Amino acid sequence: FLFFCLQISWAKTSHMAHNLESLLHIIQAFWLCSFLHKFFLPLAPTCIFLFLYLLFTRFWLISVLYAIWWFYDYDTPSQGGHKLPVLCALKVWDYMRDYFPIKLMKTADLDPRHNYVLGFHPHGVLVVGAFANFCTNTTGFTQLFPGITSYLLMLPLWFRAPFFRDYIMCAGLIPSDKESASYLLSRQGGGNAVVIAVGGAREALDAHPGTYNVILAEKKGFIKLAMEHGAHLVPVFSFGENEVYDQFENPRGTWLRWIQDHLQSIMGISLPLFHARGVFQYSFGLMPYRKPINTIVGRPIRVEKIEKPTAEELDVLHQLYMDELNNLFEEHKGNYGVDKDTHLNFV
Repeated sequence: FLFFCLQISWAKTSHMAHNLESLLHIIQAFWLCSFLHKFFLPLAPTCIFLFLYLLFTRFWLISVLYAIWWFYDYDTPSQGGHKLPVLCALKVWDYMRDYFPIKLMKTADLDPRHNYVLGFHPHGVLVVGAFANFCTNTTGFTQLFPGITSYLLMLPLWFRAPFFRDYIMCAGLIPSDKESASYLLSRQGGGNAVVIAVGGAREALDAHPGTYNVILAEKKGFIKLAMEHGAHLVPVFSFGENEVYDQFENPRGTWLRWIQDHLQSIMGISLPLFHARGVFQYSFGLMPYRKPINTIVGRPIRVEKIEKPTAEELDVLHQLYMDELNNLFEEHKGNYGVDKDTHLNFV
C-alpha cells in the first residue's frame, strides 16, 4: 500500500504525458499485488497477519466480528461466491486493459439457456487474459455474451485467508474444486460459465515467450465435469499470454525444473522464476511487458448429460475438444504473428 501511495505522489509531480504512463504502472502494480499469487509477499498473507494482529490491539472486535461472519459465510465460496458487477465494471480495469492491451473476441454466440465450461489456454505465468476477460467487464464480456455470468476457478487455499477471500469472491473467483464448479453448473435456467485454466500450475512452468505448449493430453477432469452436468464445452485460446514475462530456462530434466515440479506437487502452486521490466525502467523487474493479449472464445461443443460417462465416452469428447482447440489456434494464429509452421504442442 505504501508503494502504491508513493507512486501516486510521484505521478502528481511529473509531466502530464508521463502521468498517464505512471498511472498505468500503478494500476498494474496494484492488480498484480492484489489478485495474483505468484509473488512472495501477496496480499493473502498480509490479510492473515492483519486479522491476527488486530486481535491483540484495541481493535480486536473487528477480528472477532469478522470471525463470526466467516463462520456464517464459510460455504459461500463453493456456492458461487458473491460477484459484484459494480466492482467488475470499475474504470480502473480499463487502464489495466490498455496497458498491454487486452482484447476479447468471440467466434460464436453462447445461448444463455445453457451452462458452459470454458477451457482457458495457455495458463501463462499469471493468467492475465483470464482475469481481465472473465473477472472484469473491461473487454466487454457481458456485451459479447449477454445473459452469461463468468466465474474463474482459483486455488482453494486462497479462500482460507480472512478478508482476502471476500475480496476475490467479489470479482467472480471461486475455488478450483469439483464442488464449487458443480454448484454453478447444476443451476437451472443456465447462464453460468465456469472458466478453467486447464493446464494449471504445471503449465505455468512452460510459459516461455514463443512457445505453445498446452498441458491437455491427460486432462480429462473438466471433460467429465461437463458431461455430468450437460454443460457445453468452449475452447478458449489467449494469444500473447506467454509473451508478457520472460522465465529462466527450466527444461524438463534440469535441476531447476526438478525442484519446481516437486514444490508444485507439495504446495499445489508453481513457482516460475520470471522477470520482465521495472516500474520506472525497462531493463529488469516484475512488471509485465506491454505485449498485446488477444483472447479468442471458440465455438461451443454440445455436450449431452451423462451422469456416469464411460472411459470411451470421455476419450471421444476429450479428443473432440483437443481437435476444436487446435482448429481455433490454426484458424487465428496468422492474425497474431504466429508463424504458419508453428503448431500447438499437446503435453
